[in-house]
Amino acid sequence: MISKYKPTIRLTFALAAAALASGCASSGKPAVAPSPDVLQTGNLQVLLLGEVHDNAQGHKLRYELLRQRVEAGWRPAIVMEQFDRENQDVLNKAQKGCLDAQCVIRVAGGGRWDWQLYYPVIQLALTYQLPLVAGNLSRADASRVVRDGITATFDPQSIKDYKLDQPLPAALTGAQQQEIVSGHCNMLPEMMVGGMVNAQVARDIWMAKIIRDQQPKDVVLIAGNGHVRKDIGVGYWLKQTAPALTMRSIGFIESRDNGGLYDTIQTLAPQTRDDPCKQVKK
Repeated sequence: MISKYKPTIRLTFALAAAALASGCASSGKPAVAPSPDVLQTGNLQVLLLGEVHDNAQGHKLRYELLRQRVEAGWRPAIVMEQFDRENQDVLNKAQKGCLDAQCVIRVAGGGRWDWQLYYPVIQLALTYQLPLVAGNLSRADASRVVRDGITATFDPQSIKDYKLDQPLPAALTGAQQQEIVSGHCNMLPEMMVGGMVNAQVARDIWMAKIIRDQQPKDVVLIAGNGHVRKDIGVGYWLKQTAPALTMRSIGFIESRDNGGLYDTIQTLAPQTRDDPCKQVKK
């Protein structure tokens, strides 16, 4: 029965990408450098750096933060949402064999991202020989989670570690559901909501697991703002399994309201874009 809903699954992933990019309106001039609060991140083992996917200013400010820390001597592994975890071997070969970021993008990148926004971070990794680590689920695996449940992509030990054999916390699923429904223009079929929540949570857990796998090396995560939230995102799952890790989440957001979702925010000028929901409101 599930097969007839596959077009809907593909549509909801497309809508999610568009809606996550939409952001909120804010006022003020664009920042030209990271704010002092963002720069004063101290000595950390894990730094979670968010993004509004299409906001060019946010990408520049985040890169500047990372560049300053690396030039000062920090040598983290860079986990990126933009690379699917199944392609780690390809990414390793690209990093060893490529002389510039464009080559890495050509060899290991996929079709879902505006790769030129990530070029500086990838080039920084090549220049300083920082490991690039693939952090995301493929669309195929995410669809499998939607269909078969949150444990579909995890081994028995991970299911035990993250207590996935038990119901997810109600507060977490409620907040994720709210984000997913609004992120799909309040038009997501009700039968799809639970599966989409599971897919989002599975991505967060995989990123947390991959970050833990890099220890004792320090790690920076490059991912969407939803993933770096400390209340329901990667930060939450790291605290459940590795509470001793020192970490900080920074949201790069198009509003001035943190709402307790991040340790620090970098306010961005809103990117000019079309309403991502207009195509489904006709």
